[in-house]
Amino acid sequence: MKIARISPLRNSNNSKTVAFLDIQTEEGIVIKGFRLVNGSNGLFLSAPNEKGKDGKYYDSVVIPKEMKEELQTQAIDEYNRSN
Repeated sequence: MKIARISPLRNSNNSKTVAFLDIQTEEGIVIKGFRLVNGSNGLFLSAPNEKGKDGKYYDSVVIPKEMKEELQTQAIDEYNRSN
């Protein structure tokens, strides 16, 4: 998997989201809606999610931990290069 597109947000004063990104699989499938979020422990990758009937948010895309960590590193590196 690789990052197909990253769109850093400018002037996002009230939002913890610093960028939106799309991920492309080796088969060419593009998954849209990933976010790079500035949390209390630094930047992290957030998968697309939906709000359930119980008011909680659930990931729409589930990625194995190792793959998500690799994508997160790629996203942070690319975000830092764009700023």
